[in-house]
Amino acid sequence: MKYKRLTKEQFEELHVEFSNFLATQSIDKKEWDTIKANKPEIAEQELDVFSDLIWEGVLKNTHYLEHFSKNHIFLFHCQEKLIQSIVLKSLDTTIDFMNKEGLQWLSDNMFTEQVEIHLGKKEYETLRNESIFKLITEGAILSDGQLYLQINGIIQS
Repeated sequence: MKYKRLTKEQFEELHVEFSNFLATQSIDKKEWDTIKANKPEIAEQELDVFSDLIWEGVLKNTHYLEHFSKNHIFLFHCQEKLIQSIVLKSLDTTIDFMNKEGLQWLSDNMFTEQVEIHLGKKEYETLRNESIFKLITEGAILSDGQLYLQINGIIQS
C-alpha cells in the first residue's frame, strides 16, 4: 500500500465509486460478499488498491495546504516541481492560532514585531504526491488557497 487505507466513513461516502471500481474488475455485489467471506486477504488488497487510487486522485489535484498550530501557521503552495511556503509565527506565546481570537490577533498584528513571517521554497525530496501526503499525515489539511494567496499578495506588494 502506497498511502493509507481509507476509513470506514470514507468508504461509506465513496460506496458508489467503490462499486464502480469493483465493476471494472467484473466483481458484482454477490461476488464481493463471497470474496469478503472466503478470501478476506483478497478483499483487503482490493480495499488497499482502491484507497491508493483515491489518494492519488486527491493528491494530484492538491494545490494548497494549511497547517495550524498554537503559535504557527504553515501555508503551502504545491506546484509541479516545488513547494512554496509561508510560515507565520507569533512571538507572543499566549496567542493561540487555533481559535478565533488568535486569528483576529494575527490580523491586527500581522506586520508588527510580534509576528515573524518566513517565506520558503523547496524542490520535492521524493515524488510530489508522496511529499504532499507526508505533510497531510503530519497534520496539514487541504485548502482552497485563499489564505495563502491573500498573505502572499500582501507580502509581495
